[in-house]
Amino acid sequence: MALAAAVGRELTWALPLTARTMRQWRARAEAIPSDELRADALHSLDHKRGYADGAALFGILTRRHRGLLAVLTSWETIVDYLDNVSERWPTHENGRRLHIALVDALDLTRLPAGDYYRHQPWRDDGGYLEALVANCRQACRQLPSYGMLRPHLVRSAARRRVLGLNHEPDPVRRDAGLRAWAADEFPHAPLPWWELTGAASATLHTHALLALAADPNTDSAEIAAVDTAYLYIDLCTTLLDSLVDWHDDRENGAHCYLDHYDDPTAAVARTRESAALAVRHAAALPRGERHSVIVACMIGLYLSAPACDTPQLRPATEAIAAAAGPLARLLIPVLRAWRAAYHQRE
Repeated sequence: MALAAAVGRELTWALPLTARTMRQWRARAEAIPSDELRADALHSLDHKRGYADGAALFGILTRRHRGLLAVLTSWETIVDYLDNVSERWPTHENGRRLHIALVDALDLTRLPAGDYYRHQPWRDDGGYLEALVANCRQACRQLPSYGMLRPHLVRSAARRRVLGLNHEPDPVRRDAGLRAWAADEFPHAPLPWWELTGAASATLHTHALLALAADPNTDSAEIAAVDTAYLYIDLCTTLLDSLVDWHDDRENGAHCYLDHYDDPTAAVARTRESAALAVRHAAALPRGERHSVIVACMIGLYLSAPACDTPQLRPATEAIAAAAGPLARLLIPVLRAWRAAYHQRE
């Protein structure tokens, strides 16, 4: 009953509030002076809206909390926007500087660095990115366990700066940088370097930590369990994201995590295995039923993408869905209908 009530609250309270919030950010984005930055902001809001709704879903882990919903959606909006901006000027130094905003948004022990566009030609966003950062910081102040979670949040957000390496156009330099980064950040993790960097580039771990920060009863044992489980859950979402973009990435010469495996069959097999691992780790967590709903929704969101319903990827999609369990399979057609209704293709 508690789980059903939490999901019902998400549908009747969180999603409508998220929709209103995203309309407000879109109005702000439309006023960005730079043509390039305005295009990047509007594209992320129009084509990656599902990620903001997915972030809001983490609200089911705790009681209704406006501050939590605000930071979940604002931080995800920063992530999606910077993903576009860093791809437009894909140098390592630009990516690292841009993604400092992700840490500034969650670290109240220091003032925001600002000057995020220092290493690229387009800089005038009319205060858009700084407003998003400020909104996150204001919301963090309302979270009762923020002090306990702050070191974990900062580390999780800082790791997502690995995207500055992901967008390096030279594949030799990119892979060398990613390999070295993984060795420094995860010296004892039981995964290959590309899976570690892929997991670090995802956002679900940070969202889960934010939800724990909104709960006054969070303890260190639950934080440690989430740290471990979401390494595998984030890996799953990154591999699924790569699956959706596989064809386009190959055509454009972009970095795709699935290409690090020996062949496409091995890549699909590992993605299938990662889905099963994500479901298993979610179920084993405290509040496991709620984490399981989130993971099933995320898997369903990716597998409902139009690219996954093509003849080339349909067999892989069916195999991964089978590994993810009945809830994810049930959600795929529902989320396809949602995509059609809201014109979400990514």
